Amino acid sequence: MIYEIIKDIKNSCSNNQMRDIFIQEEEIADPELWIRKKEPKADQIIREEMDHGVRYHVTVAGMTTVYTLTEAE
Repeated sequence: MIYEIIKDIKNSCSNNQMRDIFIQEEEIADPELWIRKKEPKADQIIREEMDHGVRYHVTVAGMTTVYTLTEAE
């Protein structure tokens, strides 16, 4: 299945409240396996089901990245 992927890196530094956001499309057979390969050092992965996809909240060394995978039409 082809997904639109939004990668949102949360930046909590006091002098920089900007967020890094990246958007791409990719064919993914298994979103769970895909996210674990992307983030092999994850301390925590929280899966959130959506109507047309899935969202993962990934924490690595205290930094959170949110991946939103939406089924492309």
